[in-house]
Amino acid sequence: MKKLIILLYSAFLFLFTIFSYLFVDPNLSYLKDFYSGFAFSNRLLTTISYTTAILIFFIFYGIFIYLGVKKKINLKEIFVLLSITAAILFFSYPAMLSYDIFNYIATSKVLFFYQENPYVVMPIEFVGDPLLAFTHAANKIALYGPFWILLTGMPYLLGFGNFIVTLFSFKLFIVIFYFLTVFLVWKLSKKIIPLILFALNPLVIIETLVSGHNDIVMIFLALLSFFLLAKKKIFLGTIFFILSILIKYSTILLIPVFLYVVWRLIKNKGIDWEKVYFSSSLLMLVAFLLSPIREEIYPWYAIWFISFSFLVPNKKILLYTSIAFSFSLLLRYVPYMFTGTYMGQTPFMKEIISFIPPALVFLYYVIKKKI
Repeated sequence: MKKLIILLYSAFLFLFTIFSYLFVDPNLSYLKDFYSGFAFSNRLLTTISYTTAILIFFIFYGIFIYLGVKKKINLKEIFVLLSITAAILFFSYPAMLSYDIFNYIATSKVLFFYQENPYVVMPIEFVGDPLLAFTHAANKIALYGPFWILLTGMPYLLGFGNFIVTLFSFKLFIVIFYFLTVFLVWKLSKKIIPLILFALNPLVIIETLVSGHNDIVMIFLALLSFFLLAKKKIFLGTIFFILSILIKYSTILLIPVFLYVVWRLIKNKGIDWEKVYFSSSLLMLVAFLLSPIREEIYPWYAIWFISFSFLVPNKKILLYTSIAFSFSLLLRYVPYMFTGTYMGQTPFMKEIISFIPPALVFLYYVIKKKI
């Protein structure tokens, strides 16, 4: 039975990878042979197909969680699932839902090719650069922390000036951090369920293995910091916590929790790590909810808090609200996918889709607890 499930899951991932290439940007000359324009000229069918794919993702997710709860899947089988998932989705088109990976490459090019300061010089200033045709934030200075830009030197230089090689070097870079984060989730929890909840979560999979967002790097460093603190390595824990902040700044909200843990360690007092992860999840949820102050809420921002909430699966209201957010935020793409515009009713519909499901789940558990 498990072999059949894995086979069906693999086939689904393969089809999803093919589906991703329907979204190839018409200005992306490097992949012109893959451009069909289908996703932009058949919006209703594309939207239905995408929504169906998300539903299938969550059906498989539910099956994997069920197998974990019933102890019918072991660590080796989970590793096989993760390897299959990463191997297939590595070849997916990374700008299916977001153009951020192009922005990473453009910013890296400003520093490592043009040797200019990306916090001062914008990519758009290099007139004639082929990246400008499809980079959607070329008119902005670097949006991320200095440690992230420094790290991007590795995948950028491994591209040897070839855009396609560079693109997939960035994807490979993120895949590595995905597995490193999964490993830490296992080391911190020592349980199958948190591992499944995080590693096979559709939002984590799509936003990391498909879209290649750098949030997974920030979260890895934050989790590594806590892991080192648990080993009473305060200096190293502090270093990696600072590096986490220097990826994308959001983990700066974890400073109160971090200082509390350090204080307990210095005083040789015990630490309730479940409370630490629970508090961290709530603080990162606050960071997530405050993100519209800068721009808007993006689906991949959910990785900030679900990474911690899945470490404490016994906190049911947090667990199910996180899963509900994982589902609703992947559907946040639907209004634009269907209409092709960010104007009109699209912003309103995005908010309704994003928050109604988790709000209903939250209210259900609040009412259930009172009853």
